[in-house]
Amino acid sequence: MTLIARFALLIVLCANGLAQIRLNQIQVIGSHNSYHVGLAPSETLWLTKLNPKSADGLDYRHPGLDVQLSMGVRQVEIDIYADSKGGRYAHPANLKFVADLGLPADPPFDPDGLFLKPGFKVMHAQDIDYRSSCQPFTGCLAVILNWSKAHPGHLPLFILIETKDGRGRPFQVETEPFTTAVFDDLDKEIRSVIPAGKMIVPDEVRGKHATLEEAVLKDGWPSLDSSRGKVVFLLDQRRAGPDYVAGHPSLKGRVIFTNAEPGSPDAAFVEVNDPLKNPGLIPGLVKSGYLIRTRTDADTVQARSGDTKMRDAALASGAQILSSDYYFSEKASWTGFSVNFPKGEVARCNPVVGPAGCGEIRP
Repeated sequence: MTLIARFALLIVLCANGLAQIRLNQIQVIGSHNSYHVGLAPSETLWLTKLNPKSADGLDYRHPGLDVQLSMGVRQVEIDIYADSKGGRYAHPANLKFVADLGLPADPPFDPDGLFLKPGFKVMHAQDIDYRSSCQPFTGCLAVILNWSKAHPGHLPLFILIETKDGRGRPFQVETEPFTTAVFDDLDKEIRSVIPAGKMIVPDEVRGKHATLEEAVLKDGWPSLDSSRGKVVFLLDQRRAGPDYVAGHPSLKGRVIFTNAEPGSPDAAFVEVNDPLKNPGLIPGLVKSGYLIRTRTDADTVQARSGDTKMRDAALASGAQILSSDYYFSEKASWTGFSVNFPKGEVARCNPVVGPAGCGEIRP
């Protein structure tokens, strides 16, 4: 086939939306702190007395992970705490504070005693904000896996994991640090629930390249078709990267893609949470080949004011993953703020790197 004939064929394929679309050439909407069900009534009153601004920032809640996925969410965020022996977070301090204030007792937060058992726990802030729609971490993964099995051929699901550490306030229990050994346990927990064939892992993307970054910058991400029905794990906090990478150069043998500094051997995923701070940053990273997550709103600020500048900048930036507390039909009660694509799609062709002729993206 001559060069002209090949070019003509490419035009025909693109015109029919049949050109090869890669994983990084779409844009999806995700949820922030996807497990979050909000504070109970008396807990809210207690926190409002302690710190009204914090109480406002936590005044959001999500339905179950499977419900969100059925709504069209294609990225979920799960905050985890290491608890290798079990029981570290089983007795939250604010239960006592609520009682001391004479407030009515809230419903039990752990009726099945899961916090007494070893394993990674899911919550936003120990001793303050610990109610989750799924528990423990493996339980959340099971919800995702079951939904995936019931919806074969779905768009790839991005699972953002935030590893929580530190104490914060003096009354909060000291967290268990995320060492390389703890990260080994995390990989084991993930593999114990999600089959290998259902995951896209760094080894697969790196292929024969010397580094993961070289692979995504030169050859790019897998095709969208080959990624369907699978999940991609992403690490939220950049400071956790060195301990996760230790002993696994360029993430060899690891499950999760780190939030890495561009130029690092493990750089494939980069988190840029504020699309307004440096408007040219995200489009530049996207054009280079990185997978980007950004936020459209934060701490209920935009939801209360109705300000859409952050949302609109995120949509236009080309970031493949847009994270929100108010997605699709989940609208903020104060202003009706919500994040949707213009045509109401679950996903769309990436506005910065979507291929020519890219048509409707099947959810």
